[in-house]
Amino acid sequence: MNKDQALQLIETARKEGRKTLSEYEAKQVLTAWDIPVTREILVGDRAALAGALNAIGFPLVMKGCAAEIAHKTEKNLVRVDVRGEAEAVAAFDGIMAGLDGKGGVLVQEMIGGRRELVMGLTRDPQFGACVMFGLGGIFTEILKDISFRKAPLEHHDAMEMMGDIKGHKILEAVRGMPAADTGALADMLIRIGQIGVEIEAVAEIDLNPVILDGARPVAVDALIVVK
Repeated sequence: MNKDQALQLIETARKEGRKTLSEYEAKQVLTAWDIPVTREILVGDRAALAGALNAIGFPLVMKGCAAEIAHKTEKNLVRVDVRGEAEAVAAFDGIMAGLDGKGGVLVQEMIGGRRELVMGLTRDPQFGACVMFGLGGIFTEILKDISFRKAPLEHHDAMEMMGDIKGHKILEAVRGMPAADTGALADMLIRIGQIGVEIEAVAEIDLNPVILDGARPVAVDALIVVK
């Protein structure tokens, strides 16, 4: 998807009266700005499942995907570490039953890294579009170890954000894991800011978690709120 197609996707969602994009749609927008996300295929019926399994490969993650459903885990619409076709078919049927006819199932590569980060965008009444970076996963709400900068960002802004958080040593080489590719992380933060500057209709972006797959950051889950 290119930027023009991403803008059209957002406009279509607004015309439909939606406040959020589905995870699949949100990641299409992100890829238009070259933000790395998981490889994934949206499957709407069981006949298409085998092709998606072959394309993504095992192990994989399967998620319910619909714009109306922002919190998939709480609704039991996520299966992780799916390792075989029979398990995938059972997961597909269970997730589809929980969706009540909305959306489909996202068949997604499983990222195995242990370090989770969060990135995002919010619109402050005083400062406008602001980019956020911090510790991700469950630690986002528990530790609230995050940093903000007003968009647009320069490279040095993004590097400062990474150094600002108390847990910044998580980006260093630790316990056999390589140091994070901070250049790639900086590019992601800069591009999130660009989306905020270029698309006024985007109210919020939430990438949580962004997992370090070795040194490489990948957005595993994504939410975009429109206005």
